[in-house]
Amino acid sequence: MSELQHLKEVVEKLRAEDGCPWDRAQTHTSLKAACIEEAAEVIAGINILEETGNADNLKEELGDLLLQVYMHAQIAEEEGLFTLEDVARTISDKMIRRHPHVFSGAEFADDAERKAAWDKIKQQEKQGKEWQESYLAAAMNESADLIGVAKKRKGFQ
Repeated sequence: MSELQHLKEVVEKLRAEDGCPWDRAQTHTSLKAACIEEAAEVIAGINILEETGNADNLKEELGDLLLQVYMHAQIAEEEGLFTLEDVARTISDKMIRRHPHVFSGAEFADDAERKAAWDKIKQQEKQGKEWQESYLAAAMNESADLIGVAKKRKGFQ
């Protein structure tokens, strides 16, 4: 069994009826703070790696962030929305679409042409979904607020 499959089974067990009451109680909304905090801790891990050459913290924090992905996917699966496989397929498909120079043999004269193609593909992907952009500013503000809460909790304020 792969470690990724093992992690999926761990998360399923945590959320099972005989699992952990705290993990079972979590929702997409209740996990927002943990998700943003874990992302910040990944940044700290990158900084540690850059300054010391030690990757241990980055490895640990990436695991914590990956756990967030698995938890959200498990909750979504329980709600009948999508599965972890759907998440993986969606990002794989997106990366293949956005990198025709890697996966489809497209050739670009330079980085500017490659970026223009990326932007055009992204624009095509967003057609009919433009309304989603209106949520981003509020999400950025909410993220900043959640970082503030995390700073207080960790004793940085």
